[in-house]
Amino acid sequence: MRVMIILKSTPESEKEGAPPDPQFLDDMGKYNEELIKAGIVLAMDGLHPSSKGARVKFSGKDRTVIDGPFTEAKELVAGFWIWKVNSLEEAIEWVKRCPHPHDTDSEIEIRQIGEMEDFAPILTEEEIQHKIAKRAELPNQTFDK
Repeated sequence: MRVMIILKSTPESEKEGAPPDPQFLDDMGKYNEELIKAGIVLAMDGLHPSSKGARVKFSGKDRTVIDGPFTEAKELVAGFWIWKVNSLEEAIEWVKRCPHPHDTDSEIEIRQIGEMEDFAPILTEEEIQHKIAKRAELPNQTFDK
């Protein structure tokens, strides 16, 4: 199963230009090396603060662009991993080993990624295989069943 590990933002991580703690970067680098050696990492990255982002609000046929920064830092994403693990329990065990990402209380969310097979009740096996093949054509992607 694939999961997305979502690192939530904090007011500190939302500060533009605030450099991360060098010790934290070292600890996170070691943790990432462990994840890579375990063969579970499919993708990982940190995100710039929401002040460098935008949202597009949909209302019927209308589209409205809202420039960052956004309020409620705890509802924002600071970074992510995509992992391939055997179970939610395995993902939880790996997350529990993660260096604490902030100086304040924080959370890391784990969400299972939907697979084409999840649509089996409404798609034929041929449609599922076609979508899996198309997804595999994306550059630099690893999409295993």
